[in-house]
Amino acid sequence: MSTILWTSDAMAKAMRAATQGVLPEGVTGLSIDSRTIGRGEAYFAIKGEVHDGHSFVEAALKAGAALAVVAAAQRDRFPSDAPLLVVDDVLAGLVELAHASRARLGAQIVAVTGSVGKTSTKEALRRVLAAQGETHASTASFNNHWGVPLSLARCPATARFAVFEIGMNHAGEIAPLVKMVRPHVAIITTVEPVHLEFFSGIEAIADAKAEIFSGVEPGGAVVLNRDNAQFTRLQKHARKAGISRIVSFGTNKGSDARLIDLSLHATCSAVHADILDHDITYKIGMPGRHMAMNSLAVLAGASLLGADIARAALSLSQLEAPSGRGVRRALDLGLGEATLIDESYNANPASMGAALNVLGQARIGPHGRRIAVLGDMLELGPTGPALHRGLAEAVTANRIDLVYCCGPLMRNLWDALSSGKRGGYAESSAALEAQAVAAIRAGDAIMVKGSLGSKMKVIVSALERRFPGKAAHEEAV
Repeated sequence: MSTILWTSDAMAKAMRAATQGVLPEGVTGLSIDSRTIGRGEAYFAIKGEVHDGHSFVEAALKAGAALAVVAAAQRDRFPSDAPLLVVDDVLAGLVELAHASRARLGAQIVAVTGSVGKTSTKEALRRVLAAQGETHASTASFNNHWGVPLSLARCPATARFAVFEIGMNHAGEIAPLVKMVRPHVAIITTVEPVHLEFFSGIEAIADAKAEIFSGVEPGGAVVLNRDNAQFTRLQKHARKAGISRIVSFGTNKGSDARLIDLSLHATCSAVHADILDHDITYKIGMPGRHMAMNSLAVLAGASLLGADIARAALSLSQLEAPSGRGVRRALDLGLGEATLIDESYNANPASMGAALNVLGQARIGPHGRRIAVLGDMLELGPTGPALHRGLAEAVTANRIDLVYCCGPLMRNLWDALSSGKRGGYAESSAALEAQAVAAIRAGDAIMVKGSLGSKMKVIVSALERRFPGKAAHEEAV
């Protein structure tokens, strides 16, 4: 029998909800998606930009939802015996439930933000902490105004550790979310030129990321990237917020979590580091210098939460890439295999550079090539064309053989490439699909990346359909 996450009475009290119908004793989980809701869960009829969740209440209840949370203005749409909790506003009710969840928690809590690496760092923390006690973490990239309260409200009262990802693309978005989460440790992975369309410059992005300090619990700590140009600015913000425990990570000799040596391989990395005066050598189950750098923050954060640092380091060898963020697949071409690296979830200049570096480390066959299939990086404002052109340097530095580009912004990179590296260009991912699929041959390594709005998953799916394969697992040389 599934464990009750919330009793119906506790939910009604937290949300100041009216009740309707015969309610269950409690619910086993919370969902805002009628398509994936589990039996015994509560369905929240959130009104989104495209769909109104009230249109799917009937489907959710038929699928096994124990009850639905609906707005008072929509109450008359449902039968009088439907099991409902009725609130003025469903999203506001979810936020109230999240606050109630935080009030009952005894867990050690960490919140992660940053321009790049939020989700992979969150997943790494989940991995290392779960090996040492009951751990709850945000699902996927649930890091916005509905994702954070949903993740927090889903946290079991029995959790020992809890990990939350907090995102933003405008100033003022992090503060209300972190004040809901109230972490004991806050991590900022890095500050990079992301969402520049909405900011005056990199300093303004740093100021917005620094909002995370406003919710740190008294006596808590922050973990900051000492190699990042915005470190001093963030450090000042933290001190102004009254935080005295500031832990730094990076290659800088003054870092509290310092990289001493790094060995990069095709599918993993070997790291030697000093983490809070602990000399540790460990393996990370994902490739890339960026993953090694973020692992320093992960281990520092885990230690600050009270986890055993040696056991945490050991757990990093089991790390796997989240969906669309470096997942590898072996494509069966009949006479051999090619390696697909799926980076299609999102992109910005920093993550694009990191992905090209990983492709540069990828193992290829005797006649294989390293191929990058790239879509537009969005929300960069007037700097967009120059930032796309600038990727040409990373293409050369990482020995990328061919580049396929799509989108008006990626045209800037295409024009900057030497003729020998030009694979193909199209206005959209759908238009580029046939060229990219036709280009692959045995021994190749192909990496697909672009902002979510560039729809690069279209090309990933096409490659997987045309060349059905399996998950790629290689050992380091």
